Amino acid sequence: MRLSAVPRLLPIAAGLLAALTLAACSAPAEPESAAADAAASADNAADSATAATPEGPLVIYSERKPPLLDPVLAAYTAETGVQIETRIDGADALIERLAAEGASTPADLLITVDAGNLWQAAERNLLAPVVSPALEANVPANLRDAQGRWFGLSERARTIMYAKDRVDPATLSTYEALAEPQWKGKLCLRSSAKVYNQSLVATMIERLGADATREVLKGWVANLAAPPFADDTLLLQAIAAGQCEVGITNTYYLGRLVKEDAAFAVAPFWPNQADAGVHVNISGAGVVAASDRPEQAQALLEWLASDTVQAKFAGLNFEYPVKPGMALDPIVSAWGEFKADPVDIAVAGRRQAEAVMLMNEAGWR
Repeated sequence: MRLSAVPRLLPIAAGLLAALTLAACSAPAEPESAAADAAASADNAADSATAATPEGPLVIYSERKPPLLDPVLAAYTAETGVQIETRIDGADALIERLAAEGASTPADLLITVDAGNLWQAAERNLLAPVVSPALEANVPANLRDAQGRWFGLSERARTIMYAKDRVDPATLSTYEALAEPQWKGKLCLRSSAKVYNQSLVATMIERLGADATREVLKGWVANLAAPPFADDTLLLQAIAAGQCEVGITNTYYLGRLVKEDAAFAVAPFWPNQADAGVHVNISGAGVVAASDRPEQAQALLEWLASDTVQAKFAGLNFEYPVKPGMALDPIVSAWGEFKADPVDIAVAGRRQAEAVMLMNEAGWR
C-alpha cells in the first residue's frame, strides 16, 4: 500500500511522540484512477480472505454443479488456506432455504445460473449490497446488479442451433424469423418451464413489446416439429438425428457434445446481428445478507472475477468469461465472434412473470 510522505522528525527527545502522531494521522493516498483502485482491491482479495473469520469453513450455496466449481474452489483454498464447503441444489430450493433459515443461515455466498434467479434472491433481501472497485471493473454493468447485490461470473449465449448438413445458415437471420411459415415442422424448443427460456422471452418483451413478442411465440409454437424437450442436450441430439432442423439452446450444451464427438453435426448461428444481438445470460453470485463472513465472501467473489480465474471458471463449462479479453476454450473460440444484446440482464427477473404469462398464452408448454 502506498503511504503519504513521512515528515522529518523534530528533536530526538520528542521522537517517540512524533512517531505516534505520524501513525495516527497518516492515511493511504487516494487512488489515481478507478482502474488503479480495482487492481489494488483484486490484489488484496486473497489477503482479506485469510483474515480472522468465525470458526468453520466458508459456506457456498450453489446451483452450479461440483465438476464446474470444485476445481476453481480447490485452487482458492490452495492459494489462501480458506476452507470452503459447498451445498448443491436447484436455485428455487436454495433461495427458499435462505429465506427459511434467515439470520441463522450458515451460507456466505450464493451461486446460481441465470440472472432471473439472482434477481429473485436480491428482491427477497437475501443478498447484501457490495461495494467493490474490482468487481465493477471486471464485470460489465449490464451483467451485474445496479445495487451490487449480485455479479455475473460467466456468460452464456442462448442462440439458434441448426443442422449443418440440412440447413443453409444464409436462410437464418433472427429469433423472430423462426416464427415464419418456412420453419413449420422444423423447429425444436425446450420446455417453457425452464428459466433460460423465460429469460430469453423477458428480454424480447423489453425489446419488442408484449404484443409483438406474443405473436413471435405463437409462431414458434405453430412451427414445432415435436413437443418441447426437457433439456437442451436432448434438443441438440434431435436436430442431429433429423427430428428437427433448427432450435434454440445455450451454447455450452453444444460444447459438451462437440467435446465428445468433434463431428457432431450441429452448429450455432448468431441471430439479430443487425439489431439487438444474441441473447446472453450469466452464471453469477452474491454475498448472502445474513453471512457472518461478508468480507471473506466478497474476497472470494472478487477472486472469481479476477484475470487469473475468469478463463478457467468459464472454460470448465464452455462458457464465456464476463471480463472482456480473456482466453476462450478452443471449442468456444471456433464458433467465432458475435454481437451480444447489451440489455441490462436484470430484465430477466423483472419481466419474468410477464414472460411466463405470454408463453402460456401462446401455448408453449
